[in-house]
Parts: sequence; C-alpha cells; structure tokens
Amino acid sequence: MSFPWLGLLVASLSSTPQEPAQESYEDVLVQWGLESQGLTREAQPEGKTLEQVWVAREDVVAKSDPYPNFLNLAHARTREEVVRREVLLTPGQPYQTVLAEETARNLRRLGIFSAVRVAPVRGTRPDTVSLLVITKDVWSLRLNNDFSAVGSLLQYLRLQVTEDNFLGLAKKVALDYILNLDTWSVGQSYVDKQVLGSRWTLTESAAVIIGRESGRAEGSRGGVTLSRPLYSLSTPWSLTAQVAWNVETSRTFRGADVWRLPYPDGEPVPYVFNTREMTGSVLYVRAWGEESRWELGGGVGAYRKAYAPPVAAPLDAGQRAWFERHYLPRSEDAGYTTATLRAWSARYEVLRDVETYSLSEDFQVGHSVSLTLRYAPPAIPSGAHFTEGGLSARYRVRVGDALTTVAAAASLRRQFDDRAGWTHRRWAAELHQVSPRVLGGRFVARGLVDVNIDDLVERVVLLGGGNGLRGAKVDAYAGRRLLLVNVEYRTAPLIIRTLHLGGVLFYDAGSAFERKPSMVHSVGLGVRVLVPQFNIIPFRLDFGYVLDDDRPAAGSRFLVGGGQITDFRPAFLETPLR
Repeated sequence: MSFPWLGLLVASLSSTPQEPAQESYEDVLVQWGLESQGLTREAQPEGKTLEQVWVAREDVVAKSDPYPNFLNLAHARTREEVVRREVLLTPGQPYQTVLAEETARNLRRLGIFSAVRVAPVRGTRPDTVSLLVITKDVWSLRLNNDFSAVGSLLQYLRLQVTEDNFLGLAKKVALDYILNLDTWSVGQSYVDKQVLGSRWTLTESAAVIIGRESGRAEGSRGGVTLSRPLYSLSTPWSLTAQVAWNVETSRTFRGADVWRLPYPDGEPVPYVFNTREMTGSVLYVRAWGEESRWELGGGVGAYRKAYAPPVAAPLDAGQRAWFERHYLPRSEDAGYTTATLRAWSARYEVLRDVETYSLSEDFQVGHSVSLTLRYAPPAIPSGAHFTEGGLSARYRVRVGDALTTVAAAASLRRQFDDRAGWTHRRWAAELHQVSPRVLGGRFVARGLVDVNIDDLVERVVLLGGGNGLRGAKVDAYAGRRLLLVNVEYRTAPLIIRTLHLGGVLFYDAGSAFERKPSMVHSVGLGVRVLVPQFNIIPFRLDFGYVLDDDRPAAGSRFLVGGGQITDFRPAFLETPLR
C-alpha cells in the first residue's frame, strides 16, 4: 500500500465533513463525466446500435477534491488510447450490458485507476446509444509500501519507488527494497500490460539479496513472464511462457530470532537452509462458452529445486539427517507435461464496503473449479518420476447485499522412483461470509482449515500476531496444520471530504497444531483509513487482547499493516501444485 502524502490526512481531518451516500465518491465522478461531455443517461440501452464510445478521464485531484490541483503536474494522466484499448464494444454493433461491465472490470484490473464507471448514454437517434467510460487516476508516482509490524518488531517492510502509469501508458517501472528479519534486497521490475499496443503482457523482475548480519550477497531472485491472457469472455485462447529463479539462504523466524528446532538427541537445530530453485514452463489454453466458461490447457515445464543445510552450519551427522528428514524441503529435478481444466461461471457482482470503502469491487459468483494434472517421466538424468494432481474449487453466491464464499483445494502425488508411494497429501478449506449492512457497517467472518499430511516442502505454519491471531505473541504457535476463525464488524466509513475513516471490532480464534487443535481466543478493535486518490487498499491498525493464554506486553499487541486480516490465507487454495 502507499501513503505518499501523509500530510494530506491532516488536511482532510481539518476539512468540513460531507454527508454523501456510501457510493457518492463514484457517483460524483459519473455526474462529472456526463456533464463534461454534455451527455444524458440512456435508461434502456440493450440491443440498440452502438453509435460511439466517449471517454472522460479525470485527474488524480479533481476540482471537487480537497487537495491542491498542482499535484496533478507530477502525474501523467492515463492516455485515452490506453482506456479505449480495453473497450470490448464496437461501434455499429448492438449494445451489450455484459460487455460494458466486463470493460469496467478490465480497466479496474489495470491497477492505475481509483475508480472506473461505465454508463450508456443517449445517441443521436432513438434506436442508437453511446457508451461513456469514466476513469479517475490513482496517484502513480509514489513510494509504495507494504509492511507488517507487531509492537516494536518490524517483521517485513517493502518500499517501492514506482511509476505505476509511466507516461500515462499503463506501464509500471519500479525500484524495489525489501527488508526481512535476516536479509534485505534491492531490485527492479517492469510490467507492461499492453506490449506495443497489443494484448500481450510482459512482466520482468530481478533483485540481489544481502545478508543483514554479514553484509554480503547471499543470492538473487527474478523472472520473466510473457503472456497473452484471456482478456475477455470472447477470447478463444491464451499463451503463457515464464522462467524464474530464486537463490537464497532461507531462515524461519519465531518472533525476532531464528527458530531453533527441538532436536531430540542434543542441541537444537537452527531452521536455516540453502535454497536453489529454477523453473520454466509454457502453457497454452483454449476457451469456450460465455455464461458458463470452459478452459482446457496443455503445456510443458521443467524445474530444478535443491535444498541443503548450510555447509558452515555446526551440525553433526545425526542433526543433519534429522533436519533433512523432518524439516528440509524435498530436493528434486523434473521435466513434465501438464494438462489443466477450468470450469467457471462468468457472472460478476459489484459490491462496496467489503474490502475497501466506497470503491467498486468485482466478485465472480457461481462456481469455479480448476484441475491440474502433471506427469514427470524419468527422461532427464536424476529426474523424478511421478504423476500428481491438484484440485481447487470455489462457489460464491450473493443474496441481497450479502456474499458467501466457500473454497477448497487438495493435492496428491504418486511417486514411481526409489521413493515410490503416495505423497504431497494436503487439503484446505475456507468459508468467508460478508453480511448485509447492519447499522451501516458489515459483519465479515472467515473460517479456515489447512491440513498438511506430508507436503513436499515440509511446511510448518506459524500463528500469532499479524498473521491471523491478533493480540498473541508473534509466531507463538507452530504446527503443520492450521485452524483459524476471524469475525469482524467493520463500521461504515466516516467520510471527511474524501478521507474514509472506519472502525473495526474483532474476535479471533486459532490453532497451529500437529494432531489436535487447541484454540486460543482474542478480541480487540481497530481502525481503517482510506484516501482513494492515493490508494485503493485501506491502512489497518489493530489492538488485540488474548483471552485464554499468555499475553505479550501491551505495546506488542498493536498490529500495523495494509489490507484486511482476511487477506492472510494460503496460496494453496488457488494453486495447490507448487
């Protein structure tokens, strides 16, 4: 997230409050767009001939905003051709509401606008209609930041000097600095979602990793991806090619110190190992259907993954063997073929005040099921021989102003080499409920279970602090399985000019465990802040109190970060195969 002009918060707080409706921030934008072009809304546009497409582009700071307009001089407003390139309706063809809504979703996905709305407007004849696309830029030249802090312990900090909308062309260039407890890294990245004005996307990044204690380079990471995505519901195919690498010393921390694993026959073993990973793949996908979509893909890939305790680590033979057997991820080389199948409902709902304040949020509703199969033949020297599958499924339904989401994922592998047998057995499930508005705000509840039986990476979950159990000691609980419940009441925002300020009351319950969960419960309150001209992700400040276990000092119960606590969820739910 980013707060490049913190002083503007103070200016906003001192401004005169407004009393608009919850969606007024975008409604004001729509009214501005209609007036600026001299247009009138069309109440019944469906099926009429599309006459033309109008584009109204608003700067970061509009005349109605409480900030000085000279700030716009340091921002290149998105060019009109960038907006028009995402429009899926063609003049001369019948107007279709579904294509207009999909155009708005695609523009929001670019990540360069604080708000996007589309509106059908009257044409020059009764049987014609035009489309008005209204955008408002978000501040793009900024010092982005993402961080997690519990009390005085800064667990993670990312600072990114970036231009998210270089020259108004929707291209991102950035210098990146990441600070972890053990390392810091500096690198660069480039993202072009419209390569040479086409539908191809290029993403590239590279960084060097420096040890904080040694001051020496410990490794590097990076990658390049070139893809032609399924940019609309009528796109018949996509192609993605990618290569990536990661070379580093991996350390697992509990609190401020490296976790020392309880070796049963001697001194504890530091949870430290060397990581060497290289991957590459090509995937082609063919798509069919409109309301009910089917996507069938096939491709090839290869990877080399090597993990080992550091050579200089003071481990004897017994400690090394125990560490490798119980905690070290599995080293493996493989070349594989893959097949993917996805079936999903191409229906979307737009809600507000769910993850952000007042801004439109797109939610795919109905079913979404993805199946991935891989087969790795023993075709390369020392290559693994296996077949594996991963399944992820989600169903989401909107009833009135409430939203219910159920998600699950599972993976399984069969080895045919010297490690023959079943492995990589893991499953996870999540229930996420957003209530209708209650006293202007919403209740949001989430239940998550993640069961690792024999994951290939020997994953251990840490729980406590900013990762789901607020108010507890940092990383106080550890295990290969996780049970987590979060319940929040998020108030409606107090809108002071364009500053959105809201409160949160919460209850958390969680356990990281091996066999049987032992739940720990906490309660607390928090604050959420959003300034939509400069960021679309709310700032979060929480204070938690543990009800039935050890409590850290009061200062260590404060948690600061970006986004909502429900953002903490395993990536396994979306991609069950690593």
